[in-house]
Amino acid sequence: MNKISFLILICFIIMLSGCATQDRIKELQSVEIREYQGENLSSFIEVRDVSIKGPQKVDMTNYRLEISGLVKEPKNYTYEEVINTHQKYQKVVQISCVEGWNSKNLWEGVVISDIFDEVGIDTKASTIIFYSYDGYSTSLPLEYIVDNDILLGYKINGITLTSGTGYPFILVAEDKWGYKWAKWITKIEVSDNEDFRGYWESRGYSNDADLNKSFFD
Repeated sequence: MNKISFLILICFIIMLSGCATQDRIKELQSVEIREYQGENLSSFIEVRDVSIKGPQKVDMTNYRLEISGLVKEPKNYTYEEVINTHQKYQKVVQISCVEGWNSKNLWEGVVISDIFDEVGIDTKASTIIFYSYDGYSTSLPLEYIVDNDILLGYKINGITLTSGTGYPFILVAEDKWGYKWAKWITKIEVSDNEDFRGYWESRGYSNDADLNKSFFD
């Protein structure tokens, strides 16, 4: 092999090595936002796990967000359909737990009422029930969801939710005690059952869950 052929071979090997390296490149997680519009934010790690079965790893292979109940057109959304086909919103909201801790964070998500506009809400509807991957459930009045532009969150402080913070979706239940912040949401049911009581509510916790009131009935 002459010198020129040898140099060409070396260059070819280097090019292949570069391509292999590029194939191994992985996207890094976003840097956490700790200040937003002049307001200091808590770290996302301060949102502690107080779930009934521990952090859940949702199988996203066949994941669908089911919207059912008193709607004109029930739907099953993929994760990508929720986050890529709806207007995105950001809002700083504090979560307050009955255990005494709180965390103020920047949440990104879709306004739930935008999804309701797509499926069409029956006039008899009054209650929205949220179901989670771990069997958890809770409910909130339809009026509260609509009037307060309540978010179905998928990012916290600019970072995609983790298993511990509720991936794929968390209910950003503004001005409500933390047990209303359902994580790992798989189903949203539109109902007229104002007597529905979720996991903690059926165990004596207030169904209203207003922060300015006791969390016990």
